[in-house]
Amino acid sequence: MGAPEPETIGTKAQILAVALRYFAADGFAGTSLNDIADAVGLRRPSLLHHFPSKEALYRAVVLDEFGDWSELLGEAIGTVEHGWSQLEKVLRAAFRFFEDRPEFVRLARREALDTSSVTDEISAALRPLFERAVIWLQAEMDAGTLRRYDPAQLILTGYGAVLSYLSDAALITGLLKANPLTPKALAVRREHVVSVLRAALEP
Repeated sequence: MGAPEPETIGTKAQILAVALRYFAADGFAGTSLNDIADAVGLRRPSLLHHFPSKEALYRAVVLDEFGDWSELLGEAIGTVEHGWSQLEKVLRAAFRFFEDRPEFVRLARREALDTSSVTDEISAALRPLFERAVIWLQAEMDAGTLRRYDPAQLILTGYGAVLSYLSDAALITGLLKANPLTPKALAVRREHVVSVLRAALEP
């Protein structure tokens, strides 16, 4: 079988991009394939030629987005340093990723709440990176370059500190009476989380 035609690749990518927007905004149940097809400029049968069902399209969207997250984590921990400098590098990379992808943030939160058939696949894909990070943290704590905490819980704390601020922006707007997603507000949040974790973890 030959390589796919460029037009086909472009159409699939466009479908995934539009579907991400709809699934992130309205969830799986609230999203219509007809709406996605209309937004892409296709008839529903043409969309189903690329993705045979809404479930298949949702799976492709979720795994594609979480695949990008896994790839970023892999790059961030590719060159292993020691102590706080390594943690800060990963933390700042996570902030950049989530800040640049608000639709991924909403999709991740919906996936966590709704627990679809894809959840187990996501966990399986991310688990090796999670376990690698736990082992690294444990070794650093044993060596005295980081203060001792439960490594698994520490990772979850960092993940939540980054993601929840972005996913709960509407609530935070009401609390702060200001837009928490302006570049200035994001920079303040980023530096706050970095400084808090640095104070907690540097010996």
